[in-house]
Parts: sequence; structure tokens; C-alpha cells
Amino acid sequence: MKFCPRCKSVMVPFKKNGITVLKCRSCGYEEAPSKSETKSYSVSAKVERKPGDKILVLSEKDLAERSNLPIISVQCPKCGNNEAYWWMLQTRSADEPSTRFYRCTRCGYTWREYA
Repeated sequence: MKFCPRCKSVMVPFKKNGITVLKCRSCGYEEAPSKSETKSYSVSAKVERKPGDKILVLSEKDLAERSNLPIISVQCPKCGNNEAYWWMLQTRSADEPSTRFYRCTRCGYTWREYA
């Protein structure tokens, strides 16, 4: 996982003119990944879920619009605003807790919290 050098948000890969580049969702900064960062990985663990579990899959468009994300009362470390959108991702191994991400409703700053 790579973070934007400008705003410290998570950079995501996407195709641009047939070439994979990393792009920041918050500020739009783009960077070509190094060869060591372009390795592909496969996941061999099966995720178990119960019949009553609900899964919400967010696309790039959903995260950009932010209208589908829940809002929580938490203080932004950059501007001091008391509201932020939040989502959780499994960024480490399956036996580790998920990582919570927050994005300020005022300034758009994104930060993370390890549970």
C-alpha cells in the first residue's frame, strides 16, 4: 500500500493509456509505481460469512461521491472538524483486525486508525 506524498491518502492503481499508475483519490496526484510495487499477489484464504451478514462493496465512484459512506463524530487532525466519513478495509492478514479509514467532511483529509 502506498500513500500520497502530498496529502497522505491511500493511492490506488488504475489504468491510464494502457499503463498502470497509482493515483490519489483525494488530491489527484499520480505516480508510476516502481517494478517492486507492480508484483501481483494472490489470496489463498477463503473468507467465511454467515447468511445474515451484509457486505457493502464501494467503487472508486462511491468513494469520490462520499454519499454512500456513513458519517461519524471524530475530530479531524488537520482542520479540527468534528465529522468524518468512515470505512473499514482488511489491509493486513486475516487474523488481524481491520483498518478504519476516515475522511473529513470539511477538508477531505484522509487518515487511518488501526483497531
